Amino acid sequence: MIDEPVQRLDEGGLRGFGRDLVPRVLASLVRRGEDVDAAEDALQEALLEALRVWPKAAPRDPRAWLTTVATRRLVDAHRSEVARQRREETGAGWPQPRPVAAEEGDDTLVLLFCCCHPDLAPASQVALTLRAVGGLTTREIADAFYVPEATMAQRISRAKRALRGRRLDQPGDLAVVLRVLYLVYTAGHTGPPARVDLAREAIRLARQLTLATEEPEARGLLALMLLNHARLPARLDREGRIVTLDRQDRGLWDTREIAEGVRVLQSALAMQTAQRRPGRYQIEAAIAALHDDAASAEETDWPQILAWYDDLVALTEDPVRQEPAAVLGRAVAVGHVLGAAAGLRETDRLREVIGQRHRWHAARGHLHELDGDLPAAASAYAEAARRATNVPERDHLVRQAARARAAWACPVSGSARGT
Repeated sequence: MIDEPVQRLDEGGLRGFGRDLVPRVLASLVRRGEDVDAAEDALQEALLEALRVWPKAAPRDPRAWLTTVATRRLVDAHRSEVARQRREETGAGWPQPRPVAAEEGDDTLVLLFCCCHPDLAPASQVALTLRAVGGLTTREIADAFYVPEATMAQRISRAKRALRGRRLDQPGDLAVVLRVLYLVYTAGHTGPPARVDLAREAIRLARQLTLATEEPEARGLLALMLLNHARLPARLDREGRIVTLDRQDRGLWDTREIAEGVRVLQSALAMQTAQRRPGRYQIEAAIAALHDDAASAEETDWPQILAWYDDLVALTEDPVRQEPAAVLGRAVAVGHVLGAAAGLRETDRLREVIGQRHRWHAARGHLHELDGDLPAAASAYAEAARRATNVPERDHLVRQAARARAAWACPVSGSARGT
């Protein structure tokens, strides 16, 4: 299918349009066997040429235009390298450039697997995926990881060097791809509004992945994304402040997306056998589905959620150290089912592992509030805010602490609501 023609783009508009095309064009170049680094350099040159040419003469097929120009740059670079090394040019493996239409299949999915190459460290896999597949700038990725831009630039450069000169015929295994894809989704879902497209792209790739494999966990991941993404319209208020799940306007949730997520999850769970039990993403999707199914926070089926959390922590031999986030989530569920005191005792198991993290203190604040101990809740929320590294989360926790203090100072009828 030919892309829509570009209409009278200025430089700013063209940069935004090019950003949408970059991952797809880069993927098609890598699919042909190009190094990621060389392909990205050639594509950058093609984008610079587009800045000069497109405002005057817009191409009918922007993707084919960028692919053709980038291919020419690669051919020129290969010829220069051959000449420099005084070797006879054979031309093998380097076809002459020609107009290229969209290729069959999803090249971006191929690029995703390549970015998850087993020779790369996990942090490099994620960073390279965000750069090549997600189209984020180095600065944006650095902000997502809370590291200096120079550090992230070095990490990405090392990843590219690790892949340089290698045929990408040993992509990362499916488990790695699923983990990286979920991290890409999370970067879009929890980031600023401008990154919502990244979450949608992760969902699109997850859909493609379910067509390429029968692995139930691929369906579980897609279901988890859909069920979380359905709540996105209610996640922030009009001022851009975080709204916790129990306080969200559920009328804003996307019911069609929830229905699709449930269908996908059911299809995954239907594939389980005595030998193949539900994996992490299926279980987390089941928990998300129970939250989405509740008409109000008070109607949440916490006993079922606790049962699924029991299955989740049972996936590892030492969940406290290997899956502390799952244990923390289970502690909150315990608090709702067996009482806040029991939930707080569960969090004590995690003190040595994640006691320095803001989420541990935030969970304890919620449980103290559930127990009616508002001074302790305010103190825990304040400590969580002090340790938070994300500004929106920090501001949210500051408001939670202030709300708990105000409720304590001016008690009203009924118990305090949780986070």
